[in-house]
Amino acid sequence: MSIKESELILNPDGSIYHLNLKPEHIADTIIFVGDQDRVSKVTSHFDSIEFETQKREFKTQTGYYKGIRITVMSTGIGPDNIDIVLNELDALVNIDFKTRKIKESLTSLNIIRIGTSGSLQQDIDVDSFLISTHALDMNGMLQAYKTGSIRTPELEEAFTQQTDWHKDKASPIIIKGSAELEKLFEAGHIHKGLTATAGGFYGPQGRVLRLAIQDGKLNDKMDAFNHNGIRITNLEMETSAIYGLSSLLGHKAISLNAIIANRAIGTFSKDSNTVISNLITYALNKIIDKTD
Repeated sequence: MSIKESELILNPDGSIYHLNLKPEHIADTIIFVGDQDRVSKVTSHFDSIEFETQKREFKTQTGYYKGIRITVMSTGIGPDNIDIVLNELDALVNIDFKTRKIKESLTSLNIIRIGTSGSLQQDIDVDSFLISTHALDMNGMLQAYKTGSIRTPELEEAFTQQTDWHKDKASPIIIKGSAELEKLFEAGHIHKGLTATAGGFYGPQGRVLRLAIQDGKLNDKMDAFNHNGIRITNLEMETSAIYGLSSLLGHKAISLNAIIANRAIGTFSKDSNTVISNLITYALNKIIDKTD
């Protein structure tokens, strides 16, 4: 059955609605960054750029790094933006825009998030790197989808109990990242852990300016969470949406975090730009390792 025009929205030039992209514009390996300006920081390492476009906060450049075709895209901030980006990327490779039907043969993308994050643990210093082995969705976006196949009930139950999770909040969902990509990007100096994804920057992450928050001790509870050695290492705003939607759609995803703040001890990086630049270089070279 064909997908209705109101559900799969295309621009007059045939590109997909928000991203302004056509299928030929993207590679099978895609790097996500939050900030539009960070796209060019990644592609400044490229040998060449074959295509670029921008619509709203979604900036895309596709080119070649040491002979490997890679797309770099800014997603903006938050799980709601990831919902747009991942659904539209999947449509680009897995839906025929002419017939508006799902293709018989599906394509799996490799999605690598290069982002910033704050540590929740004293022993994970600012200026370090962290791989998200799992992602904790506590913002509710994934509740719109049938997620039973991707969840880890034992971890979710442990989190709910240990944090005394409020019944009026969205039920937490925990998803594992790609084991294959985790193995590719791991190294002795890189931390690993469960990354919590909030739906906002202030109250949802326990920050208080003028508004009181529902659970002022939630960050302390997350700091203390431990289930069979798995602990919550950091807090940000995209990873659970990336892992959840990628898993449901059949794509591989990994989140690489530049730790620029330590919430447990209240410190912030004095040179976050260098930390992010170093993570970009590390990630690009690991992508080349995968294709060798």
